[in-house]
Amino acid sequence: MAISRAQLAKELEPGLNALFGMEYDRYDAEHAEIYDTESSDRAFEEEVMLSGFGNAPTKAEGAGVNFDSANEVYTARYTHETIALAFALTQEAMEDNLYDRLGARYTRALARSMAHSKQVKAAATLNNAFSSSFTGGDGKELCATDHPIIAGTFKNELSTAADLNETSLEQAMIDIAAMTDERGLKIAARGTKMIIPSALQFTAERLMKSQGRTGTADNDVNAIVSMGMIPQGYRVNHYLTDTDAFFI
Repeated sequence: MAISRAQLAKELEPGLNALFGMEYDRYDAEHAEIYDTESSDRAFEEEVMLSGFGNAPTKAEGAGVNFDSANEVYTARYTHETIALAFALTQEAMEDNLYDRLGARYTRALARSMAHSKQVKAAATLNNAFSSSFTGGDGKELCATDHPIIAGTFKNELSTAADLNETSLEQAMIDIAAMTDERGLKIAARGTKMIIPSALQFTAERLMKSQGRTGTADNDVNAIVSMGMIPQGYRVNHYLTDTDAFFI
């Protein structure tokens, strides 16, 4: 439905001092702190999870060699979407507007709406990370304590949910260092960046910038800082909906 003069009545009258409500600064490209961006000309893209080999056993002299097998584990499919929004103006509204070009103003508002949708969709992966309604290739939500692997299970969230503090952050780093691959072999994983909602930015600043431990009178060093953990620091994503969730 086209925007008509009836919807823009004040913009058609002399004496209007200012127009406001559509021109704001915006949080832009926050998705780039989370994702690598690739281009595609297909309807969907697929990625296949492969398993390697297990731990090599000791072979007794003269004994035969044990054989292991590798195989595909699961396939993740990324189906592309199209986001679209448009507006229309009647010829009369364009001709009778007294103040500026309606089309240019609403085009900027349209660009803002499109950019906002992109950030909301990008943040949805983390906003739904703990929901069993949104599962990945292994049938589990993104963050779980029981991702099934060939060697048993794998966790990428705290065993006991906890707010962001010194203890929970250190435990997260310990858990990351203990991560294994599909066959249970240790991998050299480390946290590089923390993504947080705006509600946690002050907590994160104290935890990751203070030279001493926070919230204690002990004259102890801040281990997160002194050990160079999370070298890229933290980034605020204003589209995260859970004010307690943090991601490394």
